[in-house]
Amino acid sequence: MSQKLVRADTILCGFHPDGSPDLRPDAAVLVEDGSIREIGDADALAAANPQAETVGGAGFVAIPGLVNAHHHVGLTPLQLGSPDHPLELWFASRLALRDVDPRLDTLYSAFEMIASGVTTVQHLHSRAPGGPEAVLATAESVIGAYREIGMRASYSFAMRDQNRLVYEADEAFLARVPAEVRPALADYFQRFAMSLAEQIGVFHELRRRYRDDPSTAIQIAPSNLHWLSDAALASAAEMAAETGAPVHMHLLETPYQKAYAQKRTGGSALACLERFGLTGPGLTIGHGVWMSEDDIDLCAHTGTHICHNCSSNFRLKSGLAPVNRFTAKGIPVAIGIDEAGINDDRDMLQEMRLVLDAHREPGIDSPFPTAAGVLRMATENGARTTPFAGRIGRIEAGRAADIVLIDWKKTTWPYQNPDIPLIDVLVRRARREAVDTVMIGGEVVYRQGRFTRIDRDAVLSEIHARMAQPLTPAEEARRQLATDVMPFVRRFYDGYLDGMPREPHTMLNSRF
Repeated sequence: MSQKLVRADTILCGFHPDGSPDLRPDAAVLVEDGSIREIGDADALAAANPQAETVGGAGFVAIPGLVNAHHHVGLTPLQLGSPDHPLELWFASRLALRDVDPRLDTLYSAFEMIASGVTTVQHLHSRAPGGPEAVLATAESVIGAYREIGMRASYSFAMRDQNRLVYEADEAFLARVPAEVRPALADYFQRFAMSLAEQIGVFHELRRRYRDDPSTAIQIAPSNLHWLSDAALASAAEMAAETGAPVHMHLLETPYQKAYAQKRTGGSALACLERFGLTGPGLTIGHGVWMSEDDIDLCAHTGTHICHNCSSNFRLKSGLAPVNRFTAKGIPVAIGIDEAGINDDRDMLQEMRLVLDAHREPGIDSPFPTAAGVLRMATENGARTTPFAGRIGRIEAGRAADIVLIDWKKTTWPYQNPDIPLIDVLVRRARREAVDTVMIGGEVVYRQGRFTRIDRDAVLSEIHARMAQPLTPAEEARRQLATDVMPFVRRFYDGYLDGMPREPHTMLNSRF
């Protein structure tokens, strides 16, 4: 039996039902075989378990591992050749991205996440070319990288069976581009043309392979309304009902997606999901920026979750999500860093500060997030969007020992007024350099800037060496294709929003 005793000046176990933090001073956590056995007085637990290895001690604050509830890639699109555009143009720009080995790519972002206190990631794999065997091989590489570094991961291969570039059928858009561009664009579409039945088969095969892995889970990720036929929506609902796996779906990220739903269904994208039986506690909506008040009420009524991707919404001109309206209605909100954060990295501590400040509405008595509320989004609420719900997100007996130790001197040096609540100081001031130790499933995977299982410098050097090579012919061709199709993508959306009603909260979006 493996035993560890995690000691800290203060332990944040989680949050009470009223949202206040559950703080335990001078406490310790007894960890046995990867799970939390007991939380109690530090000296008493140490005396009762003298054989336990001590982790931490004086000068630390312990918090539950953070959850990045919406993540896609390692090297960022900007690094690989796609600058920030409005989302709909960004899809075209991303055609030019360079190829990256999936293992190295996954490790790159895992380094950044773990170093900022993230212990669990919701990996939404949205682009993998080829047939089922190729997609399964890529999935194995991604999942294998998380297992290699010791990170807990919920993996999904995103379902998508239509409208791969703009919000109309691939064949219709092909007719919009010059004849000389069509073969290259048709070939690109064909690379991602796995049938709906094959995509469902990939999901079930991955669940079979990882059903006994305590650190890996497989869930369902129907990509977005515009990417899914009615048959795909029905299939996602059937998969969820059959397996009990949670569902994570992009929705209403931009006003163009809201307009698409209106054109396709005559109403709301969320109401469409409701008709297919997809709403409820098992569904998490990624983004939800352009939800109407009726949508918000439907989310609250059905118990649907929302994952807020603040950096992505800013960078891709998607707007400011009505987070204060979500929380006022009791909707559980998680936090995701998406492709990359505001600093083009995966720093969850920075993302929490962005969420804290972006939603401070003008006016003395106007709503705003609290530091405790934001930290709860990044822990308990994030955990609830994953298949690990009930096992992570809190420091509590019986749960997995996913614990982060924050060096309090590095957080507060050279001075911090003691009257400011600890959680406010932590969310406002803790930086990555203050993350001293990250434990996942009872194993210390990161300590004092070094990863215990893998050589970060060696991996980064390998990435550098590979990316220093000239573009391959395939990469050159996609780069040219991105240039060729961009004007026609832009033209497709000219006038797309004409006649669309504006909700009150979207007037707020228009000012940002």
